[in-house]
Amino acid sequence: MAYYVLEYTLVDGYAERRPAHRAEHLQLARAAHERGELLLAGALGEPLDRALLVWDTEDATPVEEFAAADPYVRHGLVTRWTVRPWTVVVGGRTDGAAP
Repeated sequence: MAYYVLEYTLVDGYAERRPAHRAEHLQLARAAHERGELLLAGALGEPLDRALLVWDTEDATPVEEFAAADPYVRHGLVTRWTVRPWTVVVGGRTDGAAP
């Protein structure tokens, strides 16, 4: 297993546009969390321009599939998204690997 970070860049007016798609987004996120893939997720504030989702999966495929299915992405609330591996050295499940 490996850690990945999914980073969303959010559209201006995200907070006002989010309610129409929030239930479906949360349903996807909760399902991924229940499978043990999605560990943490939420928007960064001040300014509300990005969101981070932390994953623990074999590879990036489930993360990319989540982003492609996410209504926030499909309906233009996310202007850009990236998936990056994350080497964790303190906390979580560490393997002693150096950053």
